Amino acid sequence: MAEQADNKSPFTQPFNIKDCALVAMATGYKAQNLREFKEGLLRVHESSIYHHFWGRFLEPQFDEPEYNNDFASWVYRRLNEKALAEKLSVIDPTDYEDIDAIRHDLVECIEDVLYENEFVPWTRADEQFHFVRSQIVVLDTGRYMEIPSDLSSAVPEMTIGSIFYHFIDARRRTEDGSDDFSAWLTGWGDIYNDLRLKLMAVDPFFSSLKELRFQVTHVLDEYFSGGNS
Repeated sequence: MAEQADNKSPFTQPFNIKDCALVAMATGYKAQNLREFKEGLLRVHESSIYHHFWGRFLEPQFDEPEYNNDFASWVYRRLNEKALAEKLSVIDPTDYEDIDAIRHDLVECIEDVLYENEFVPWTRADEQFHFVRSQIVVLDTGRYMEIPSDLSSAVPEMTIGSIFYHFIDARRRTEDGSDDFSAWLTGWGDIYNDLRLKLMAVDPFFSSLKELRFQVTHVLDEYFSGGNS
């Protein structure tokens, strides 16, 4: 197995390491109260929902966010609806097959609150929620990995933009919803199935990109130092 791993796979191209950035754009949708918020969620493009779950990963963080997505944070900070904010915050987008399924659960949580209360929570005009969508800009680093064991040295050196692109955004691009590293390893047949399963078991949503890079590096170091390469 070690001998096979040291040779290039005839079925796999070298892994081209990319970097990325997100460019935020206005959608024209905004909300001042919970009912308008629900309507916005129903109407916005799926890229807006994606942005409000994942965009924060590439934004500068000066403190530890109390909630895990922009929706939950606004509901708590501006509408003072802590119970609803907590429900929205535990929604993990990696548990869903697509954005519409996430949208459905977000709206359902809000509808429950609207149904149970005659008063519609609202905030001031200058504290409205502005729905934003983002476009990913992909940059070629010019760096490549030839064989799987290269992952161990390459991943710790990757920028957080590379980690985001290859381990998070990849889930929208790969057929099985996996990260790019796991998808690349399939080119070696069944040899790296154990490693693929370990990488795919890492949930990227509840960590910062630096923490995520550390977790992935730990999985790789543990695998290759254990004689599995």
